[in-house]
Amino acid sequence: MPNMETENSSVSRAEELKALANEAFRAKKYSQAIDLYSQAIELNSQNAVYYANRAFAHTKLEEYGSAIQDASKAIEIDPRYPKGYYRRGAAYLAMGKFKEALKDFQQVKKLSPNDPDAAQKVKECEKAVKKLKFEEAIAVPESERHSVADSIDYQSIEVEPQYSGARIEGDVITLDFVKKMMDDFKNQKCLHKRYAFQIVLQTREMLRALPSLVDIDIPDGKHFTVCGDVHGQFYDLLNIFELNGLPSEENPYLFNGDFVDRGSFSVEVILTLFAFKCMCPSAIYLSRGNHESKSMNKIYGFEGEVRSKLSETFVELFAEVFCCLPLAHVLNQKVFVVHGGLFSVDGVKLSDIKTIDRFCEPPEEGLMCELLWSDPQPLPGRGPSKRGVGLSFGADVTKRFLQDNSLDLVVRSHEVKDEGYEIEHDGKLITVFSAPNYCDQMGNKGAFIRFEAPTLKPNVVTFAAVPHPDVKPMAYANNFLRMFQ
Repeated sequence: MPNMETENSSVSRAEELKALANEAFRAKKYSQAIDLYSQAIELNSQNAVYYANRAFAHTKLEEYGSAIQDASKAIEIDPRYPKGYYRRGAAYLAMGKFKEALKDFQQVKKLSPNDPDAAQKVKECEKAVKKLKFEEAIAVPESERHSVADSIDYQSIEVEPQYSGARIEGDVITLDFVKKMMDDFKNQKCLHKRYAFQIVLQTREMLRALPSLVDIDIPDGKHFTVCGDVHGQFYDLLNIFELNGLPSEENPYLFNGDFVDRGSFSVEVILTLFAFKCMCPSAIYLSRGNHESKSMNKIYGFEGEVRSKLSETFVELFAEVFCCLPLAHVLNQKVFVVHGGLFSVDGVKLSDIKTIDRFCEPPEEGLMCELLWSDPQPLPGRGPSKRGVGLSFGADVTKRFLQDNSLDLVVRSHEVKDEGYEIEHDGKLITVFSAPNYCDQMGNKGAFIRFEAPTLKPNVVTFAAVPHPDVKPMAYANNFLRMFQ
């Protein structure tokens, strides 16, 4: 009899924890919600709802790999529970795996035949799969592809006399032009296509000439600023420049990937960063993030925004230029800066990164994929990625990589942090994230890191979000994905 009582009290305590977790979820405290759902699962591991709810919280933190695992467990416990399939379908969708998502939504429809929402999801998913098949069918083999950049002659594009925006005189992009352009963007005005082409094409030439791993030299007494993900939050980018000064030879920056997607001012962000690069190549360095890729841009808004503000040609051009972005930087042979993280194997040398052929869409595995996608974990060793791409790596992996390459510190981005940054792995790894109140809903701070030579001691500066015009994040995103926001 006592066993029965113990079991009942465990079940009711688990329900209390679930209620607390739901509350945390509603307050957008997703990590806390995950923790509470996990405690509920420990007390009652056969409740499909706990897993499905935890899957939803993982989705909110972009941990799609973990969401798929949890939703699959919910389905295993109760194969007739529609929410299990729904949550897994949504996570597959967020990863661009439309075929897998379609199967799950068809299952939801089967289990809830009168649910109009399920029918709508199936319809949208079928459309996405059809489009994918069509694109695959008409795709030109890599070897026969021509560069879209070669077919653009921006000098022959006429600028109408009534155009009152920023203008580039001749070939040289000046600070005055960049300031005027940023001011126009701030007032939600567009840049003329001629000048946008000029900026992007000049940037492409510069990036193409760089190695996959760029060494940056910071003279003694000088400083250098590293920023994390900006994700199309243009008004927060302006605030960074307000707080820390505009990029210049004396005030250089490295933006560590994920310039675009999610935020709905990605075109303004990328043109501003590229224009500074053209104005003074040593004022700004740019690293590739996992969102500088076609598959992400298709889903998370950049492609739609480029179509809306510029043109179809620019969609192709940006995809091409993103393939030219370097994959990592090293500051004074001491600090390794990369968007995602480290590797599934030990012994990777900086020289190995230098030789990566980066001029392609990011592969699903290997060094390039791991540089863009991996995350640190608190436990030693390596584990599966909570995102479903790349891997998780522990403090021992970080320590060995630094020792093997005579480095002091890894700086990476890629993850939202409440304070805008987090120091992990015995102080040997710092995550920096520069998109405050990410997606207008996470309530996090943003941060950047200032390094002073010769010590290169990291000095973290945090900041809050600033107001922006009433354009919602993901305004240009794949319709389908917006349904899940």
